[in-house]
Amino acid sequence: MILEFIPSHHPLTPPHTVEDRVDWLRLLRSRRVGISTFYRMLEEHGDAATALEALPEIAKHAGVSDYQTCPRGVVEAELKAGRKHGARLITRADPDYPALLALIDDAPPALWVKGDISLFERPSLALVGARNASSLGVRFARTLARELGEEGFAITSGLARGIDAAAHEAALESGTIAVLAGGLDVIYPTENTDLYHKIAATGLLISEQPFGMKPFARHFPMRNRIVSGLSHATVVIEAAARSGSLLTAGNALDQGREVMAVPGHPFDARTSGCNMLIRDGATLVRGARDVIDTLAAASPLAQTVQHTPATAIPVTPRPAPGSDSRGFKDHAMLHAEILARLSGAPLPEDDLIRDIGIPADQLSSEILTLELDGRIFRKPGGLLALG
Repeated sequence: MILEFIPSHHPLTPPHTVEDRVDWLRLLRSRRVGISTFYRMLEEHGDAATALEALPEIAKHAGVSDYQTCPRGVVEAELKAGRKHGARLITRADPDYPALLALIDDAPPALWVKGDISLFERPSLALVGARNASSLGVRFARTLARELGEEGFAITSGLARGIDAAAHEAALESGTIAVLAGGLDVIYPTENTDLYHKIAATGLLISEQPFGMKPFARHFPMRNRIVSGLSHATVVIEAAARSGSLLTAGNALDQGREVMAVPGHPFDARTSGCNMLIRDGATLVRGARDVIDTLAAASPLAQTVQHTPATAIPVTPRPAPGSDSRGFKDHAMLHAEILARLSGAPLPEDDLIRDIGIPADQLSSEILTLELDGRIFRKPGGLLALG
């Protein structure tokens, strides 16, 4: 049961002192206090300290006996962890809280941030998509993120594998924002550890969760609303009919933001969600110019974007020929990797070999096996596609 309160009209008072911030976090971290309840408590009582004093009695009237607010020591430990990791706490009432995010109904009352906070001042675009992205999808995400970054946009995503990681990587030099589902010190998935540290050095990491919090299923929709809430538009690149990326697109619509999608082959389940979005009115994206033109037509946003090209972003080096950086243990794992890289749209075999990064003779034999099984079709010109 979430506690409910009748709102009044007290202004949102910034927590200026350390004591104010402790009270703010204690109220936010207290049991049964959701985001809407947090804001209602501040409106009703004027500040976090007064709200904390009133909370046990209100809980008692709501039928919750022996209610205890969040202990002071818990919050002090969280603030200490933030200092240890070089992070900063920004509350919804602080002037440097991201302006776009502040406009959504369920804006996080507090954010932990680490990195270049000036990225909040730039127009942001969310690029999201499938974790098991195809090679074509990953390449498109990299190209789109790089080109939009060079146009002055901060590229925002969720640090997931696949499309998210590709977008972050391509925007490292121009500026990227990663929203974490768990605590700011919890890297998930662990395969993105290097990317996490690169973003911390050149971009911005943010989370609304306390330090040490491991992400659970309920945390990912919460993260997704922040990804879209930070952004003027959400671009979906490869998303199944039921996926977290479509939930992010739904959040963007609810928040009054633009939704765009990259079309895909009708036979590829990874793009079915994108095709559905386009059918239902989302803008079809073929490249960065489609995104910029759509935003320019929808709002004066484009006038705020500096169009001075940024320094070209170097291409991530591929594994050396003959090396097997993946460490495949058996044929089944390699088959799964091959199938994950392919889609209904034909892909040159040479590109597939370079993307996976293992010897050509080893990969070619496995491709032949999948062809004989009817799981891969070979098209004219050495192109491969899913069967």
